[in-house]
Amino acid sequence: MRLIFSIGFYLLLWSISLNVQAFSLESDNSEIAEKSPETVFETCLFNAIKTADKDATLAEVETQCEQEIARKILKDGSDQEIELGALSHRIIKEKKTAADPYVLTPHKMNYILPFSYVDEINRQAYQEVPLWADNLKDAEAKFQISLKIPLLTGYWLNEGDQLFFGFTLKSWWQIYSDEISKPFRETNYQPEFFYITPLNYHPWGGNSALITGFEHQSNGRSQLLSRSWNRVYINYLYEKRNFALSFRPWYRIPEGEKSSPSSGQGDDNPDILDYMGHFELGMVYKYSKDFELSFKGRENFATHNGFVEVGATFPLWGKLKGYAQFSSGYGESLIDYNVNQKRFGIGIALTNIL
Repeated sequence: MRLIFSIGFYLLLWSISLNVQAFSLESDNSEIAEKSPETVFETCLFNAIKTADKDATLAEVETQCEQEIARKILKDGSDQEIELGALSHRIIKEKKTAADPYVLTPHKMNYILPFSYVDEINRQAYQEVPLWADNLKDAEAKFQISLKIPLLTGYWLNEGDQLFFGFTLKSWWQIYSDEISKPFRETNYQPEFFYITPLNYHPWGGNSALITGFEHQSNGRSQLLSRSWNRVYINYLYEKRNFALSFRPWYRIPEGEKSSPSSGQGDDNPDILDYMGHFELGMVYKYSKDFELSFKGRENFATHNGFVEVGATFPLWGKLKGYAQFSSGYGESLIDYNVNQKRFGIGIALTNIL
């Protein structure tokens, strides 16, 4: 649990902004450096088609130009060779469909766990809800839906940067609790705005990016069941080949004290940092097209409260992938943030991280 931090990685994403902004093939760099992003891509495409192998498809030529542009943005004027990793390739694919109204872009991982077993639930929080505390089951379903929308892309503050709005919903569903009509025990909502920019920093031959953002997280409940907090964060992303790392420290935006426990105004959970810590570490390794391993961890070194989550995807049939997840510690959900839990779940991965 001393390892730290989250990919949630979110992703996961830096803007090597293959918003086609950058550059053509090496032979034409000096001629098009001042052109618009769209013109840069079109020029690259035109030159690539002229020199491409006759057996090459248009999709292959487009990918060649997008990767050239990505390398130029990451290189930022230096002469070193740039090798794109799994994270960069994800961003390239996302850029191709970013403007398509029929395509939703994933942010963090999307999954459904029809069976998820936990050894401890914060039943005390539900004492005021009739019948709930005594009839909640340790087995429940869990799922996460996470999407993002590009707001500004291309050359905004820096070449290859982007501004996003993201939204993540995570829910714990008491689907096996017939006595209380199978309610959704807890749902956490997490909207955020974040800015991504690539960095001309390549430790150990990898690539780097920086994310800064603001996020709100709450469970949408009122009075004694209400939990929420706001934070600003900085996220350093690193990739090398099939490995990606995210290190995300944050600062909680202070709130005033409640006048009474049932008051709708004030801090619902003033001690949340004692359990959630001040940062998160995430790592992902894409072993193959079908297998992906992930780690997420937090730690408060003053209170020694932490959290770890490991996950693995594996093939089922066709494009469908299985997903197994194990977690231990504090803060898996807002209602349970101060409860030490161990959980195992198995189900389906709707999207990978890389």
